[in-house]
Amino acid sequence: MPFVPHTSEDIASMLEAIGADSIEALFNEIPAELQVGELADIPTGMSEMEIAALMQSRARADGQPICFIGAGAYDHHIPAAVWQIATRGEFYSAYTPYQAEASQGTLQVLYEFQSMMSALTGLDASNASLYDGASALAEAVLMAVRANRKNKSTRILMPKALHPAYRRTVRSIVENQDIELIEVDFDPKSGQTPIACIEAAVGDADLAALVVAQPNFFGAFEDVDALTDWAHARNALVIGVVNPIALALLSPPGDWGAKGADIACGEAQPLGMPLSSGGPYAGFLCCRQEHVRQLPGRIAGRTLDLDGKPGFTLTLQAREQHIRRAKATSNICTNQGLLVTAATIHMTLLGAEGLERVAANCHANTRTLVEMLCEIPGVEPLFEGAVFHERVLRLPAPAADLLRSLAEHDLLGGLDLNADYPELGSAILVCATETRTQDEMRRYADTLAQILATR
Repeated sequence: MPFVPHTSEDIASMLEAIGADSIEALFNEIPAELQVGELADIPTGMSEMEIAALMQSRARADGQPICFIGAGAYDHHIPAAVWQIATRGEFYSAYTPYQAEASQGTLQVLYEFQSMMSALTGLDASNASLYDGASALAEAVLMAVRANRKNKSTRILMPKALHPAYRRTVRSIVENQDIELIEVDFDPKSGQTPIACIEAAVGDADLAALVVAQPNFFGAFEDVDALTDWAHARNALVIGVVNPIALALLSPPGDWGAKGADIACGEAQPLGMPLSSGGPYAGFLCCRQEHVRQLPGRIAGRTLDLDGKPGFTLTLQAREQHIRRAKATSNICTNQGLLVTAATIHMTLLGAEGLERVAANCHANTRTLVEMLCEIPGVEPLFEGAVFHERVLRLPAPAADLLRSLAEHDLLGGLDLNADYPELGSAILVCATETRTQDEMRRYADTLAQILATR
């Protein structure tokens, strides 16, 4: 956004209005020994042309590697129209509508986003986004503890097959709020979280909720129907952690088991948000109608005014600490102004059929990539069963070394799992979205084969 500096006359006028002799006089209460003075090591300012040349040279130094990493952030195609529209001034400068009904355009975007997310998840209500998928799960855990009326437990079952960053984030946010997180191991053959492992971890203890990822971090499909029915039989709520692209093909959380999941959350980055060196992204959070007053965030609704004309309004804002203070469900802020706008435009442009094609192409490309890589001696899938657009592969050499060598060939070959899952040995998580071509996948396989042949 443009920077409009104050002129010397502006500064003099403001100083005169407040009765100060100079800008320095505004800070005379700071002891002299604490003042920095001149910043001798800071170079002089550069011109716009010099800055542009510098940034271009740094961008070229990064190269343009081909990405085969997924793990929660995906290299999807984004139609040019998405950010062409999202960065229009009407959207780009809009933020949380505190005078809500004066912001009809923003409210309509939120309403459309919430309607689409409710349709994708098969649940009744959606909020207007959170920071990212990990913090959305943390909010879902807090929400489940508040919403579970059948017991007062604060125990949450958290599978190890859930994204490690999500687990760390949830622990950071909820552990000091007297919520107990019980980790559940996964089956070493399938990478899934079977009920037997859950029962071994929890015994007969009461539970507030069970977290179910579909697909899970390894790309594997959980038996969501059996897990959901098991949790409900124990008077526990079910929190589904889902990929919005995968939902174009898979059963939505609202249809899991006999009654469906109670809450669903996840990362909206696949919906029109570039990788951008790690963010910013947006988390989504949906729930059943009966839990809507425990949903942190804002809900925009469509209504009619006194003249019978359609309009949009903030229907519910249970989060808002500036209104509810200590009774607020959360004090987490949203990023609904821009990123949800991009997600809404992205879903609108693709439609249900387009999202389904993207998901199908991701699945097909991952199968092709895995087949190519597994033709290399010593490379093999670690888990059995179907996956979405990620799979764990075992390598015949240290994963970190191989990934470093691939990076030298402008190939981001996957995620090394050693830090979070050392028991898997030399293993990586690979991903191929709809943007990867046959030539790119063949290049990856040929380069990896050459690297292994020289070891």
